[in-house]
Amino acid sequence: MRYSNMVTQIGKVLNKHSDNPVDLSYLTVMSGHIELWNVMYKGKAPWIKGETESCNLPASISQEIARLVTLELKSECTGSERAEYIEPYYKKVLESLRRYVEYGCAKGSLVFKPYITSNGIAVQYIQADCFFPVSFDDSGNVTDCIFTEQFRKNKKIYTRLERNTIENDELTITNLVFVSTNPEVLGTEVPISYVDKWNMLESELKFKNVDKLPIGFFKVPLANIIDSTSPIGVSVYSKAVDSIKIADERYSQIDWEYVSKEAAIHIAESLLKRNENTDKFEYPGGKDRLYRTLDYSSGAVDKPFIDTYSPDIRDQSLYNGFNNQLKRVEFDCNLAYGTLSDPNNVDKTAEEIKTSKQRSYSMVSDIQNALQNALEDLIKAMDFWTSIYGLAPEGEINTSFEWDDSIVVDSEKARQTDRADVAMGAMTLVEYRMKWYGETEEIAMQKLAGQPDDTSGDDE
Repeated sequence: MRYSNMVTQIGKVLNKHSDNPVDLSYLTVMSGHIELWNVMYKGKAPWIKGETESCNLPASISQEIARLVTLELKSECTGSERAEYIEPYYKKVLESLRRYVEYGCAKGSLVFKPYITSNGIAVQYIQADCFFPVSFDDSGNVTDCIFTEQFRKNKKIYTRLERNTIENDELTITNLVFVSTNPEVLGTEVPISYVDKWNMLESELKFKNVDKLPIGFFKVPLANIIDSTSPIGVSVYSKAVDSIKIADERYSQIDWEYVSKEAAIHIAESLLKRNENTDKFEYPGGKDRLYRTLDYSSGAVDKPFIDTYSPDIRDQSLYNGFNNQLKRVEFDCNLAYGTLSDPNNVDKTAEEIKTSKQRSYSMVSDIQNALQNALEDLIKAMDFWTSIYGLAPEGEINTSFEWDDSIVVDSEKARQTDRADVAMGAMTLVEYRMKWYGETEEIAMQKLAGQPDDTSGDDE
């Protein structure tokens, strides 16, 4: 079911089951854009029809930003037996993190939702088009939301709505199940035990002394130009929709230029032999693609004629236009010049290139902060369920993060510069070792003096 239609259906269900009216108007405003970002990511934007092709910019943009955000990310849980229990499950999340961050960047948000299985802790990754936040607190934390799960069996469509609500420090989780034969409606509500896949779930669960939903909510920290009052995230290419459309059109013009200017030979039908079995002309060497038959006439008698069609291709001028449009897309998506466009293009000055890298770094840094907050909340959610099911003793959990900053800082160039400073006496070897080898001043001096490192901890 389309996201916008699901918003309408969920609104009706919530108002039926709630004492207080539920207003999802802000989601109604955003739903069409979430659907648009989704189809753009899949290369099926509304303008991709006829001769207009997709050059898959939304997928490339999301992939590149996710790569920059998660590049060389190091994170772990330490501090107690509880932390050691959670660590392997958290590590699995990190192993597939880049892929899911890409989905989150494309659609604006992503939810990390842990749950308990017979094998321990598992994490469900809920993308923006399956997540329906109902309310937020003043700090932007989700306090009421709906998760959807849907599958088709034979001619019936089964839908589960899981509502998570925090009110007065009490967490309430309710499950509603619907069955329908029409993909555009939820259909008839049935008991959860009616569906084998979900009959192990409870219709309602309550937990006291809970101040936050047990989820990690990641949203792209960009200004929402669609609805400035909306608390949900927007796609990393939300400001570049029109620019991407033009880029697709220019990309298609280049493709058509090659197709339309393909070399051909116009040949009179009188020069060809017709195959009686297939009732088609036979072309020299079987080169059907090369020849185009024409009926040349001179008076009442056919005149044998051959004409070569091989016009010049305007690829360079069209490519320049496409490349300039890619720079527009890069600017709108806070990407450094050369990320999508030709990196060998020298139209931009060194200062402009530096500024574009800093712009990209700022955006990536903001997304890393948002992702770190979501992962920290995920750890807390894992800790919550571990306590509920008594899977490990209570204990402190310290989560560390180390992010890469090589977008702006070129480590190799910086190292070469420091080596030159050492050679001219502007930097000491001790300072060099402390900076690049992570050594203390004492250890650096020992290394340079040829003395063994005595920090191994061995006692005489």
